[in-house]
Amino acid sequence: MECNLALLHEAIAAAWPDRECIVWKDRRLTYRDVTDRSRRLANLLRSRGLGAVTDRAGLSGWESGQDHVGLYLYNGNEYLEGMLGAFKARTVPFNVNYRYVKEELLYLFSDARARAVIYHASLAPTLAQILPQLGGVELLLQVNDDPGQPLLPGAMDYEAALAASSPQRPDAEWSPDDLYMLYTGGTTGMPKGVLWRQTDVYFAALGGSLPGIGEHQSMDAVLSMAHRGTRTLPSAPFMHGAAHWAAFNTMNNGGTVILQSDCKGLDPDDIWSTVEREKAEALLIVGDAFARPLLDQLASKKYDLSSLALLVSGGAVLNVGLKEALLDRLPGMMILDNIGSSETGSQAVNISARGGGVSTGSFMPQPGNCVLSADLSRVLDPGSDEIGWFAKAGRVPLGYLGDQAKTERTFPVIDGVRYAVPGDRARMLADGMIEVLGRDSVTINSGGEKIFAEEVEQALKRHDDVYDAVVVGRASERWGQEVVAIVRLRQGARCGVDQLLEEAARHLARYKLPKAVIFRDEIVRSPSGKADYRWAKAQAEQG
Repeated sequence: MECNLALLHEAIAAAWPDRECIVWKDRRLTYRDVTDRSRRLANLLRSRGLGAVTDRAGLSGWESGQDHVGLYLYNGNEYLEGMLGAFKARTVPFNVNYRYVKEELLYLFSDARARAVIYHASLAPTLAQILPQLGGVELLLQVNDDPGQPLLPGAMDYEAALAASSPQRPDAEWSPDDLYMLYTGGTTGMPKGVLWRQTDVYFAALGGSLPGIGEHQSMDAVLSMAHRGTRTLPSAPFMHGAAHWAAFNTMNNGGTVILQSDCKGLDPDDIWSTVEREKAEALLIVGDAFARPLLDQLASKKYDLSSLALLVSGGAVLNVGLKEALLDRLPGMMILDNIGSSETGSQAVNISARGGGVSTGSFMPQPGNCVLSADLSRVLDPGSDEIGWFAKAGRVPLGYLGDQAKTERTFPVIDGVRYAVPGDRARMLADGMIEVLGRDSVTINSGGEKIFAEEVEQALKRHDDVYDAVVVGRASERWGQEVVAIVRLRQGARCGVDQLLEEAARHLARYKLPKAVIFRDEIVRSPSGKADYRWAKAQAEQG
């Protein structure tokens, strides 16, 4: 089966037009409503000359033959409509981090060669600073989340523009080769636009392959599985892949995407209240940064969360202590750690349930995933005990937009097979499970030993007084690099360095223990909950 995301949404909407598709605040948009609104957006884009320009067959993996639409938005129905409308116009939507400052935004919009931008009014002042330096932006659509903010020069009001546009199905030949583009987070380097064929990302990350079932083989199979859709709340920002992947997994299987009321920050009461009110069955979070405040909130207020069957952490793993505490609070729930990246889609899962064992670090690989040797010459066998690269073959991206060299490094061909190797170190265990050690770019080389930052972070978080922790390497005359931990303690905690190291030593060899611990009142993370290792490195060097 080959798949186009616009065609898929139209098929599901035709089958269940009156089912709720997106629920946010007082908005309850059915599949018919979202089809109407996304078609209107698509026709508006096409009326401005945006769409597919060059046939995919004539392009290299790092090239795009379509126009690009920036989504500079907080969560809301407009974000998902923006993606669907762009797909239906045969343009390529891309995610924009709303925390970026002027210099970062200018880099991103220039690198992406944006021809249209859909943005929230509250973000307009920052966007206005860079527009004079951008060439090629032909359309500005302003979503009114701030009535006091006037339209930028030349911009159109989003709702007025949709109302004036045609609701007819766009006159476009949708193709499985149409692109999906996701910009990486840029927490360890400059963000890069990962280019996927829509058919490949659908099966790799957007609901086209189900655990235990495999890939859908036909549209009839898709519609058969979508007869009862799941109600899912992706609580993280859609500008992070894990969140809009969860939303599209839900919509592409006929479900309902539910959004908490406050989408500009993490409000645990708002999230749990929305789960309770809307009877959400699945909740998507991103690692400990989301789990800790959500767990604390359960200790201060009671909610009816009986509908919640699945808690998914995407983009960052949950530590064992938090998993155990969450399962104690919600014993009927299952926790699924889903590991993957912008360059691979979903790669492997770790499932925890009360009474069934709780762990972190070892994952059951999904089809096509493996561990490659350190020199990228071969696939490692189970139980080899070698530390290699976590990799994926099969449905992988075409490349990075505009970057041939990085494309060829990240997607090597070994024995005729093309792999995605985004940079995570891993070991293939004897039972076929994969032990994921962490991103190589934040690995610390101390005294000739490789120390994986995420492993040390998980050990520190086992101490009850630790609220959050990030670990980085710092230059050392003796060791080359030394391990430094930046730690945030729980409010009122008085834990000292010795107690932290004592707890970490229960889980780590002594050479992996931090040589220094720096305490901070806050730890900077992206809105998606991912650690900002550039910030952490600056703290280590200053401290």
